[in-house]
Amino acid sequence: MYRRIMVAVDGSETANQALVEAVNIANTYSGKLCIVHAISGDTEADKKAGLEILGHAQSYLSAISIETRLLKAEAEYGLQGITGAIADAVSDWGADLLVVGTANRRGLERFFIGSVAEQLLAKVQTSILLIRPENQLE
Repeated sequence: MYRRIMVAVDGSETANQALVEAVNIANTYSGKLCIVHAISGDTEADKKAGLEILGHAQSYLSAISIETRLLKAEAEYGLQGITGAIADAVSDWGADLLVVGTANRRGLERFFIGSVAEQLLAKVQTSILLIRPENQLE
């Protein structure tokens, strides 16, 4: 069913949970996995930090077909720049499924900060699997 699975990571625990789920799906369907991380800065420090996040994500993986991509987001667009970069990567790579963790923000925090996952729902034309934090309160 899912042959090309993309997972967006940011180094958070929820993103790590999303990565584990994406690996399970890729293994189940003998699929390919593409791990992406978007950075909004253009400094060497930004690139190094992004590559470290991708390297850490790769350490979770078993023997499946893996690709990693460090995406450049337009800094002046903030959160929309990040979601735009991820959405473009989903389309360019031809992903069947995007797996992404969600911080599950509520109330004013959600209003002011927004949600990458929520914006991706509006921008991506493929299936999306949202992974909520494991220790979420009911």
